[in-house]
Amino acid sequence: MTDASLRTSSYVIYVDLPDDPGRMLLVHGYSGAYDVVSRKVASYLRAHERGRPPKPLYGAWVTEPEFLDTDYQPSADTVESLRRRGYLTDMTAAEEEGYLAKIAGMLHEAAQQRLSWIFMPNYDCNLRCFYCFQDHMRTDPAYRHLLRRMTPALVDRLFGAVRDIEARHGVTGPQRRSIGFFGGEPLLADNRAIVEYIMRSARADADANFWAVTNGTDLARYADLLGADGIAALQITLDGPSFEHDKRRIYPDGSGSFALIADNITLALDRGASVSVRMNIDRKNIRLLPALADEIIARDWHASKAFNAYTYPIHSSNEKTDKQTTFNPWELDVALDEFRQEFPQLKIIDRPDDRMRKSALRLFDGAIEEPALKSEFCGAHAGMYIFDALGDIYACWERTGDKKLRIGYVSDDGTVEFNAPIATAWRSRSVAVVSACRKCRYALQCGGGCAVLAEGKRGTLHANYCDAYANRFRAMVAEAYLAHAAGETAADSVDRVCDL
Repeated sequence: MTDASLRTSSYVIYVDLPDDPGRMLLVHGYSGAYDVVSRKVASYLRAHERGRPPKPLYGAWVTEPEFLDTDYQPSADTVESLRRRGYLTDMTAAEEEGYLAKIAGMLHEAAQQRLSWIFMPNYDCNLRCFYCFQDHMRTDPAYRHLLRRMTPALVDRLFGAVRDIEARHGVTGPQRRSIGFFGGEPLLADNRAIVEYIMRSARADADANFWAVTNGTDLARYADLLGADGIAALQITLDGPSFEHDKRRIYPDGSGSFALIADNITLALDRGASVSVRMNIDRKNIRLLPALADEIIARDWHASKAFNAYTYPIHSSNEKTDKQTTFNPWELDVALDEFRQEFPQLKIIDRPDDRMRKSALRLFDGAIEEPALKSEFCGAHAGMYIFDALGDIYACWERTGDKKLRIGYVSDDGTVEFNAPIATAWRSRSVAVVSACRKCRYALQCGGGCAVLAEGKRGTLHANYCDAYANRFRAMVAEAYLAHAAGETAADSVDRVCDL
């Protein structure tokens, strides 16, 4: 080391480049630097790491790239460049951890000013999907009280609550609100009147854009509300071609829903709405994805810039889901990689982490100047507010329906009351407060992972859930770089629908 006061930063990520054994890609966890260097330079940095970050609380260390045993000494100019880019630092490990926590704190504070609103018209649903985390609400009579529908009077109080909460966040002046619909199934035919009332009330109060997570079965009832000036973006689930989907996403009488949903996807695209088709995948239906890709192509959905399709691993969220049949995101990425070799049509269906690849490609292509860093996994820890039909307020849609977990409620007189301990537990979670995350080189890319899954593993929201993130990040960034080197551009790989 030319300067004895310098050490390798604790937050250097080393990315192997397949078919390029002489070079590596360096990524810095908080400076935002991405640099291709010789493997000798990467080995030099690794050799000057002092200690190793602690093992994550959940998950094992992934296989790290191999390094050369070398006495290579870079030039003074190279050392200075590595220092300037953040790979070398004069901070101690403890000082650098504090510095990362400070950055995370600033990012978290900014995120808490980006508010979003989700209305749950009801918890009821017309389908009975075996893996649904809300399944008990429709099948256990003890939860029947949850199946009421929002009323106009409650909606009026909720928009008063929106203004109150905005003021508490220090948000003033005109702004465009993001308003989503979730359930249960929010776009049931019987919900049409209250959904339209919510949209009308929102527009009377401020400018707004609307989106929905829907099963798509009753979408025809909302045809005139779909499009750029109405419900502009939809997430709809198909769990395989018709013969498989109709075993999984069924009506109470056991009948399937594929044909109706497929027709309504075409309807939504024709009306000008963006449609993101999500496929919940386990080891039983993954081999049927080529048939679903063929169906997408036959219906010409893939030709629309307003359409995309992506996969997501099913989590064992209830006793009806066999854990042995599930993937984690990395396992699903790898499996789909292999399938794409045999079935090229699968290129129209995104792997779980293709969004990460696309973001890196934009960076390499110059479409963005620096990567987006985040201190939290999702809006549940920042500015997302979810209102249900009982007037209860939640931070996370996977924790709705249980008053013990609500972060607050809107009283009959319109007063917003917060449950401070629960609200604080959700809103304070960031990589700055999770001890393993503060030491992790991937922290500001990952955001700490899903709090619900972390709680399931560790018993607390304030734990990390790594979910094979290191493997996933390195693989997608390497793939993006090689694609860029081969001439692929960000324009070839843009996200075509808004992020729900």
